[in-house]
Amino acid sequence: MELPMIFMISAILVLMSFSPTNAQSVGSPSLSLSPAPAPAPDFVNLTYLFTVAGPFHTFLSYLESTKVIQTFQNQANNTEQGITIFVPKDDAFSSLKKPSLSNLTQEQLKSLLLFHAFPQYYSLAEFTNLSKSGPVNTFAGGQYTLNVTDISGTVHISSGWSSTNISSSVYSTDPVALYQVDRVLLAEAIFGNPPPPSPPPAPTPEISPPSDSSTGQGGASPPSSASSHPSSSFRISCGVLNYLVMAVSGSLMLFFLREDSFYGVLNLC
Repeated sequence: MELPMIFMISAILVLMSFSPTNAQSVGSPSLSLSPAPAPAPDFVNLTYLFTVAGPFHTFLSYLESTKVIQTFQNQANNTEQGITIFVPKDDAFSSLKKPSLSNLTQEQLKSLLLFHAFPQYYSLAEFTNLSKSGPVNTFAGGQYTLNVTDISGTVHISSGWSSTNISSSVYSTDPVALYQVDRVLLAEAIFGNPPPPSPPPAPTPEISPPSDSSTGQGGASPPSSASSHPSSSFRISCGVLNYLVMAVSGSLMLFFLREDSFYGVLNLC
């Protein structure tokens, strides 16, 4: 009898251990919920954009030869600030005569390319406030700054040597902005002070017709009034003729009057 009692007591203890009170304390371990990480931005291939987006082959070749493309690519995809690049068209380089880029050292050319980028992403709408903050630092650092002005929605970029405007937005999605410009941005830190603007051409003097008293070509005296004015000569000739006619008429009248007087005297005699 002792053995069955032991089993019964054991069964009661087991049932008590699964009571609702104990069931609440034995629950599954709690899991702390942390926010999901933000998705990483899509990788932007700058080389691909320069190749397919427009006529930017010259700019891309300079970026690749100086390895500046790697600097821009790292800034675009591995920083929170992003990058803004001003991309000159191919004809902007072909029309550049003076100064020539062929005389630059490798370091100067590298600085010139870095001069075409801001180390931060800027949308077109942000240029309005950016134009009020004065010169903007470029990727080249130091004295390499650009002046930005926003006039009625048109963004102008000035480097001292050259001035251009953003002609189109090639790509603008945070963290990368590519804007097309029509001229190469030349830095004063490389080329020195820009030459003064050429003065405007002098106005062409108006040529007045020669006067009657002016001397003719080769120092010859001007023609006489009679030769230059035939009508005056004709009037003078007519006046002399009239005078002669009147003189002759007067002489004849005097002659006839004297004859009458002479015959009158004879009759008296």
